[in-house]
Amino acid sequence: MAQDDTQTPLVTQTNGEELNSIKPSNFMVYLTTFVAVCGSFAFGSCAGYSSPTQSSIMQDLNMSLAEYSLFGSILTFGAMIGAITSGPIADYVGRKGALRISSVFCSFGWLAIFFAKGLVVLDLGRLATGYGMGVFSYVVPVFIAEIAPKNLRGMLTAANQLMICAAVSLSFVIGTMLPWRILALIGMVPCIVLVIGMFFIPESPRWLAKTGNQKEFRVALRTLRGNNADISEEADEIQDCIETLEKLPKTKLFDLFQRRYSRSVIIGVGLMVCQQFGGINGICFYTSSIFESAGFPADVGTIIYALVQIVVTTLNALFLDKAGRKPLLLVSGTGLVLGCLITALSFYLKTYEYGLSVVPALAVTGILVYIVSFSAGMGAIPWVIMSEVFPINIKGAAGSLATLVNWFGAWAVSFTFNFLLSWSSYGTFIIYATINMGAIVFVMKMVPETKGRTLEQIQASING
Repeated sequence: MAQDDTQTPLVTQTNGEELNSIKPSNFMVYLTTFVAVCGSFAFGSCAGYSSPTQSSIMQDLNMSLAEYSLFGSILTFGAMIGAITSGPIADYVGRKGALRISSVFCSFGWLAIFFAKGLVVLDLGRLATGYGMGVFSYVVPVFIAEIAPKNLRGMLTAANQLMICAAVSLSFVIGTMLPWRILALIGMVPCIVLVIGMFFIPESPRWLAKTGNQKEFRVALRTLRGNNADISEEADEIQDCIETLEKLPKTKLFDLFQRRYSRSVIIGVGLMVCQQFGGINGICFYTSSIFESAGFPADVGTIIYALVQIVVTTLNALFLDKAGRKPLLLVSGTGLVLGCLITALSFYLKTYEYGLSVVPALAVTGILVYIVSFSAGMGAIPWVIMSEVFPINIKGAAGSLATLVNWFGAWAVSFTFNFLLSWSSYGTFIIYATINMGAIVFVMKMVPETKGRTLEQIQASING
């Protein structure tokens, strides 16, 4: 039996029908993805922590609103630092090493929050969890994209966004039932699962090939594809791409703007701009106040919002490899424009006191159309495409840049949202509608369809 197994690849290379009859096993791909998205769940737990715990933390530690606002917002600054360092760390110690480091930072942060008796330790803990978030936001989708076969890559990478949404929603729910210190301990659970899971899954084959570990590269690829799969074609394609890229000089940050890389950088960074500056974090962070302003019960609206987000993000992950990235982005962008315009109309009617009876219904409809549309494409797909379009020799620097732009956009939108609302509630959503219209044009002109192609094929077509 052992001799037959070792000879199988040699036979299948010469017989196309036998090659097609051997289907690779995806068990290890699914297991590796599950372990990786524990990082996504840890990300969502960090993001969702501050909302349900605000009143209890302020009361227990005698904090002012300004002090709590600092505690909440410092998460984003930690994430920006994590974004800057995530690419170099993942390139130096590997994707698994970066995930371990991120888990350690998050766990340290949660412990600091749990034991905090004053503001300094509390804020340091929040900063540490933010740093872990920043690293997770880059490494998880990149790791999944590098280990997944091309027919499953979209669905598995989109699971990143699904787990973030699920963790945020779960934090909202259980955060109202448990003490804030206990909720901090619960935040450590996905980090612990991830660290333990790292012992049972392989490293990214593409990273191993890039670092010259040829034996480990083939072992990892065979582990992921199954013992009976013929990995020769995929291994050769990866190796050829790596060898071509290795002939190029070492890439620094400013080298990303060279002509050979410009299109992939524009696509990856541009999609992050489209995702964040279309208003998602302002609307997400202030959903309750938007519903209240429109006269709709905030608690009911928030629950509906969370449930709809999880359901649609799940459907997006299931159909991403069938429908394709670009069509879903265009449908998503169109829905975002429509949702913003409906919400703008509701606030316009309220401002000028026309048809006040329909204002709450319009506001809820607009917000739900917006979140359904965001979850259907613009939420997950920019991360999927970012993980696909960067060649491995620039993936660290380019991925760090794209992730930093994403987190800066998250901070800028959430910081300016209330100021814009006080200036003009309906004008705010008209601005977001205009930005989302620009996103549609960007997707049509710049973003390629990557469905059903290997990473090497995608990068060769973009960067020549």
